[in-house]
Amino acid sequence: MKWEVVIGLEVHVQLSTVSKIFSGSSTAFGAEPNTQASVVELAFPGVLPVLNKAAVNKAIRLGLALNAHINRKNVFARKNYFYPDLPKGYQISQMDLPIVGPGTLTIQVGEEEKVIRVTRAHLEEDAGKSLHEDFHGATGIDLNRAGTPLLEVVSEPDMRSAEEAVAYARGLHTLVTWLGICDGNMQEGSFRVDANVSVRPFGQAEFGTRCEIKNLNSFRFLEAAINYEVERQIELIEDGGRVVQETRLYDPDRGETRSMRSKEDAHDYRYFPDPDLLPVVIPESEIEAVKADMPELPAAMKARFIADYGVSAYDGNLLTASRDIAGYFETLAKVSGQGKLAANWVNGELAAALNRDGLGIAQSPISAERLGGLIARIVDNTISSKIAKEVFEAMWQGSDSADAIIDAKGLRQITDSSAIEAIVDEVLAANQKSVEEFRAGKEKALNALVGQVMKASKGKANPAQAQDILKKKLGA
Repeated sequence: MKWEVVIGLEVHVQLSTVSKIFSGSSTAFGAEPNTQASVVELAFPGVLPVLNKAAVNKAIRLGLALNAHINRKNVFARKNYFYPDLPKGYQISQMDLPIVGPGTLTIQVGEEEKVIRVTRAHLEEDAGKSLHEDFHGATGIDLNRAGTPLLEVVSEPDMRSAEEAVAYARGLHTLVTWLGICDGNMQEGSFRVDANVSVRPFGQAEFGTRCEIKNLNSFRFLEAAINYEVERQIELIEDGGRVVQETRLYDPDRGETRSMRSKEDAHDYRYFPDPDLLPVVIPESEIEAVKADMPELPAAMKARFIADYGVSAYDGNLLTASRDIAGYFETLAKVSGQGKLAANWVNGELAAALNRDGLGIAQSPISAERLGGLIARIVDNTISSKIAKEVFEAMWQGSDSADAIIDAKGLRQITDSSAIEAIVDEVLAANQKSVEEFRAGKEKALNALVGQVMKASKGKANPAQAQDILKKKLGA
């Protein structure tokens, strides 16, 4: 690769407040169009915005989680542009003095960790929504979303692949939902990503010309859009053209980005302090109060899981993908006394079943306590790991305990040596070819014989005991 990819993300986090950032209008999703837009959002003459304190505290919460500087004084500005779903003709946002300054977010990419710098996070109001598909030859405007509080989190251009960009977006998504400041629903627009993408020859210090891909509402689309845009820019440059700074949209049906408009710079918006809003001065006591209410963060919990339960860094990432998953795992690990085995079941069989049935872990038919009972029967050799999967499926479909299912189905593992030896003798007598192959030096033949013992015992023989007895019989 002679080209280096440079990516920075701007993530719009919709804050989960009951009312809007500058009015008492509801932020509930799904209401009839224009039923949740007050005179403030409609920009009636003489109305004044009043700042929602809950939005400020949620911004502080994220700033603390990012180890970022919290600006004790921050200022709202008017960002001027005309668009049909912005009745005022300007958006109230923050420019020179945002509430959250520089911070960092550590991400996991494969087996490696990387620190991504966060430039800033500023509060602003959302615009309304233009509706094109329901109107023939016209556009409908729904102002319910106008005034919804947003926290725009801007990264430095520290990402060098679509994989890293997705890891950062996922990490931020985990953090804002973990903190309870955003519901994270990407389909409803609660978490939207803009990707700034450019390429440059390896070794060049200067950045290439960037294009911004707007409003990506899934991690899959984010990855696909970046990969397409990178290929488009490289092909354009290598064909003798040049990249033009612009805003682009991603079309998931065609799997491509397309031009939307030329990219504006800050001076195009004619920012100036909003005369209707005083500077926000945050007392130290307010920051301390938010800090005291902070939960244990994913990175700290991951480190504790690795230290206390012996899980891998990879498993630790999966287990701290949400507070619900982390809580389930920790309960399971404590109930069973088996950290690594608990992690394997949460990230393996349980995750697969939840994904298959479209459920979150909070809706799991099997509680951590019930699953702990199943793990206990694996540990004490009552059942094998293979039989445990059969028991798990029965638990998923009903309410019985692992013990009740094991007894009802007669699944208890055979651990009596004489009983296993009798089965081994039968298998050896019926599989002389495998016996000869093993004695001729083919180690795989032993696995085949173990498999035959397990088949003959209907999966009930203890595999380790079966293998030991086979080796003794074969003189290995």
